[in-house]
Amino acid sequence: MYYFRTITVSPTLPDRIGRLKELSCNLWFSWNPEAIELFQRINKDKWKELNHNPVKLLLEVNSQELEGVASDPEYTALYDKVIAEMDQYMKADTWFNNKYPNLSNRVVAYFSAEFGLHESLPIYSGGLGVLAGDHCKAASDIGVPLVGIGLLYKQGYFTQHINRAGWQEAHYPFQNYNEMPVKPSLNAEGKEIIVGVDLPGKTVYLKVWEVQVGRIKLYLMDADITLNKTNDRQLTAQLYGGDRDTRISQEIILGIGGVKALRQLGINPAAWHINEGHAAFLCIERLKELVQSGVPLATAKEAVRASTVFTTHTPVPAGHDVFDTDKVNYYLNSYYEPLGLDREGFMNLGWDPKRQSFNMTILAMNLAAYCNGVSKLHGEVTRKMFHYLYQSIPVEEVPVFSVTNGIHTTTWLAKEIRDLFDSYLGHHWSADVSNKNTWESIDKIPDEKIWSTHLDLKKKAINFVRGILRNQKNRNQESAEEIRAIEEYLNPEAFTIGFARRFATYKRATLLMRDRERLARLFSDPERPIQIIFAGKAHPADRSGQELIKQIFDLSREEPFKGKIIFIENYDMNVARHLVQGVDMWLNTPRWPMEASGTSGMKAAANGVINCSVLDGWWPEAYNRQNGFSIGEETGYRTEEEQDRDDAYHLYSILENQIIPAYYNKSDGYPREWIGIMKNCIKTITPQFSTERMVKEYTDRFYSQVANRGEQFSVNNFQVASQLQDYKRFIKDNWHYVTVKSVDANIDKNIKVGETLDLAASVYLGPIPPKDVVVEVVHGCEGDHALTEIKTIPLDVHEKFSEGAYNYRGGFKLDQGTCGFTVRVRPENPYLATRFELPLASWANNF
Repeated sequence: MYYFRTITVSPTLPDRIGRLKELSCNLWFSWNPEAIELFQRINKDKWKELNHNPVKLLLEVNSQELEGVASDPEYTALYDKVIAEMDQYMKADTWFNNKYPNLSNRVVAYFSAEFGLHESLPIYSGGLGVLAGDHCKAASDIGVPLVGIGLLYKQGYFTQHINRAGWQEAHYPFQNYNEMPVKPSLNAEGKEIIVGVDLPGKTVYLKVWEVQVGRIKLYLMDADITLNKTNDRQLTAQLYGGDRDTRISQEIILGIGGVKALRQLGINPAAWHINEGHAAFLCIERLKELVQSGVPLATAKEAVRASTVFTTHTPVPAGHDVFDTDKVNYYLNSYYEPLGLDREGFMNLGWDPKRQSFNMTILAMNLAAYCNGVSKLHGEVTRKMFHYLYQSIPVEEVPVFSVTNGIHTTTWLAKEIRDLFDSYLGHHWSADVSNKNTWESIDKIPDEKIWSTHLDLKKKAINFVRGILRNQKNRNQESAEEIRAIEEYLNPEAFTIGFARRFATYKRATLLMRDRERLARLFSDPERPIQIIFAGKAHPADRSGQELIKQIFDLSREEPFKGKIIFIENYDMNVARHLVQGVDMWLNTPRWPMEASGTSGMKAAANGVINCSVLDGWWPEAYNRQNGFSIGEETGYRTEEEQDRDDAYHLYSILENQIIPAYYNKSDGYPREWIGIMKNCIKTITPQFSTERMVKEYTDRFYSQVANRGEQFSVNNFQVASQLQDYKRFIKDNWHYVTVKSVDANIDKNIKVGETLDLAASVYLGPIPPKDVVVEVVHGCEGDHALTEIKTIPLDVHEKFSEGAYNYRGGFKLDQGTCGFTVRVRPENPYLATRFELPLASWANNF
């Protein structure tokens, strides 16, 4: 290894189009079709060859091409329009500034291990990264003062090749970020920002890069610099690559290095958002900062918790990052002394008593004011998953909330569909995507118009897929006959299904292939032909996922499936865009309830592509029986085999009896029923499942709250944080005294609907004063040895019997039906973020 410096020499842009470079370095271009057209018009073939990378395009085109477009009146008119729109966007007033003027300078720091912004910046693997990218774009649109923090992977995730035998091969090409829409972050003196992060026996240095995403910035850290030794330079080489040592090192770099990078950038966030547990070590660094400044650790915990939000995306225990104690001790023992902790005390910050290990999700949950799942169902699953940490309270009251994911609509919308919306919804629809009233006008679009637009997009997608197959077969040196046959693959008139996602086994990519004879009958019908396009990557270490790809590939070479079942390689944002815009139906078949949310179906729906999905993730919230199709039941099974069998049977049945007839039954040459479902799909799904709605929800429910809490907890030398930790310690030390001695209720067999059930409860609180607790009636429906659909009504202190003993009275009105009720005592303090931030409750035993 030897030292060298890099210099990038670009052709001189003609003055008339001089701001193209600025445009190329702002990802705003990626969700604005006319901005994309500006680059495409310079050299269409090179634009495609460079995977739509505008920075590299401007490096590689020749001066004559640039002079040519600069002298073209049509091009310069478009250029002026795009630049004016970008300037207007960057300066416009925003939803956030209007609603939260007092928070306009209070930064939200959004940490994520991956960001999927555009195919020209391949630092994402799939759904988590694309969601993070869409989150940033929506924050820009509505004016949230957010900064993203992540890692810059020089080899990205991996490039997927499918070889002649149908096996996935993983390739890691070097990415030259001097030729991509990123640039080094500079300090006030114009010098590159470098931060140091301590790992065992060494310091790893990280160069900070920045990406402009509309109004906001994303900061990415890169270890591949000459200050580091060769092995250390590889720490940020691959996303989700390497062994457990690489994984914990990356997470230390992301969390701890990210905090240090923000400090050097002069950014002091008011709110901190941990997007999945990978970044949870940021809390450790923030604790260390406070303790070293003289704040007691217990107080520091309250201050950090007050300003932190955590989003979990993983619905299965195996998906949560855990490290054994020896690994954590080896990498983080240098934090023990600065925090005033021993090994056991440090492990307790993220200790998982069930798995006897250090759990990054639990670390984040312990040090965040608010924790949320990414769909309503995922919130329920997460509450059940972590109920063992909150055993004294009902599952449904475990303090895990839900903010259902969405998509950045204009990123994923086909230009042709966008033009339709402009014509029938008005040109300002995109500034108010989450307004449901806007979408009622979808019904005004003539059936003929929306259908012809959809068919054009399907032809475009099929041509795109054929192009990928040609490249794949050429690379694999297949015969000329095989390559020519591609022109007959995929019938533009046939019903086309899309299935594209990460190839993990629980997503059941081969569910449709469970009954080969039935499948063959479906694919052999000359009157109602069907076809399916698959895409997706299996993790290089996931042999089972790779075997699913191999199975699909092998089947695609057999009759009657040849040319009708297609697997295309290297699923990325560009492939996804073509598929969600161009197939007829989007298929989603995870095992219930293992899908946290899923967003690809939302992207399809915005383009009028109908969903057929298991009632998992986001789909139970969206499905209304008129905007798509559901597979199976929203319930668990005794075995995976039983669920797979039933879901496959149901899928075949609805394809044969509902979906295919609806697609092929035509009136005046148009499938009116199908088009009706398409319109209902767009109208009901697009506004609700947008990141505009999602980020507004995060802002209203969490960002605004933690920004204010963070300030409240830190003023006056952290007075409130200190008071709250004193309160918690006092309550925990004395909670063993709290007992519900007795409950009397005026139960009458003839009690009627709407009458009040009066209760009197005798409660012993010991040294805890009544102001520090709530005594309440808990009532709801009777479930499996528990109450569900819980409601609570506080009881009032009626009299004091003796020291620490009180009589409480109150009641609640009865609804029709069977009702269960009881009485409990729980902690109450105005500074608690959630009802069970302190997960203690004392319940009545018998009455």
